[in-house]
Amino acid sequence: MKDDIEVTILSTGVIQPKNRLEIKPPIAGRLDKIFVNEGDLVRRGQTLAMMSSLERAALLDSARGQGVAELKRWEELYKAVPIIAPISGRIILRNVEVGQTFTTNESVFVMSDMLTVKAQVDETDISQIVLKQNARVILDAYPNETITANVDKIAYDAKTVNNVTTYLVDVLPSKIPPYMRSGMTANVIFVVAMKENVLVIANEAIKIQNGKKMVLLSRSSSNMNREIVTGISDGKNSEVISGLAEGDVVLVAEMKMDAKSKDRSLQKGNPFNLMGKRPKEKR
Repeated sequence: MKDDIEVTILSTGVIQPKNRLEIKPPIAGRLDKIFVNEGDLVRRGQTLAMMSSLERAALLDSARGQGVAELKRWEELYKAVPIIAPISGRIILRNVEVGQTFTTNESVFVMSDMLTVKAQVDETDISQIVLKQNARVILDAYPNETITANVDKIAYDAKTVNNVTTYLVDVLPSKIPPYMRSGMTANVIFVVAMKENVLVIANEAIKIQNGKKMVLLSRSSSNMNREIVTGISDGKNSEVISGLAEGDVVLVAEMKMDAKSKDRSLQKGNPFNLMGKRPKEKR
């Protein structure tokens, strides 16, 4: 029959910012106003918040006790300091609230220009991964949603954990959904090859004889072996390049067991069957 066939490589990864930037205040002081929340998209140069230096905060606290007019006067004379977004991106963390004081060493906001998937690919598969390669991302938190993506970067340096060597591959979603969050676990499907509407056959129907791929073809009068040439395979089915036509009936060998073989298989395969005894039947 004709069907679509796809060769893929499976991997797991974690959602992380492509570029993570901590925004620290230009001076020590106190936060007066906040204009953004976590998850907001901001542009470069946009004002994220307004703050007062420690001196301004002390002056305003003193003027506030003298009335609204005096407070307004000092607010106009001693201007607040803006906290500006250095890049365009998304606010992924807000560490401060209005009225909170901080030093120049503390980050008040954390931004990312975009979220990516950091996937770990086994060294045996890395040769099949190339830049701009199509991929699909499925988050553990949203298993029914599929995100289209492509390979953005392939690490040159490997990591070895428990004798398993992997390479970090950056997978960039074509469109970042609003539910995607930094730190989420993802499953990544790399598309190595894909063909649509081609003749396919189940791999279990193919037998190797003298180095040739053979199938048993069913005919009205008798059965006959036929050599075939196959293309890509997804592990279950293979593309048929030549040797078969659509509508041909191919036979698949089926193993049969006698009663004694079934009994031995049952005893061997039952993890609760101790000392080779047969399980008791329930009545």
